[in-house]
Amino acid sequence: MFVNNNLVNRNGIATLDSSSISVSTDAVTYTIRFPFDVNVPFRGLVLVRLNEAIPEGTTATLPIKLTLGGFTQNVTTYGGENLTVADVPGTGIYLLYYNRFAGILQLIGTV
Repeated sequence: MFVNNNLVNRNGIATLDSSSISVSTDAVTYTIRFPFDVNVPFRGLVLVRLNEAIPEGTTATLPIKLTLGGFTQNVTTYGGENLTVADVPGTGIYLLYYNRFAGILQLIGTV
């Protein structure tokens, strides 16, 4: 019998909250409280609540990154382009597809 040990939204969509934001000349990075063991091969939908607003005057072309469980990754759009400051309307809830081992963190939409 084949047992799939990957977490693929077996118990619903995971919900995560940002705990801080960091703005540099290279990117805007949100730190997300990530409750899963970093070795768990998580893939699936994730609702992320961005609690911190991007400071006014931040360069609109800076990419958005999320740090989850010690890993920092760019967030991408449908076409694989980096999500930028201009694409984030503010604080709120964002739906993402996350595949830790494939390196995919893609915005699906806002809620």
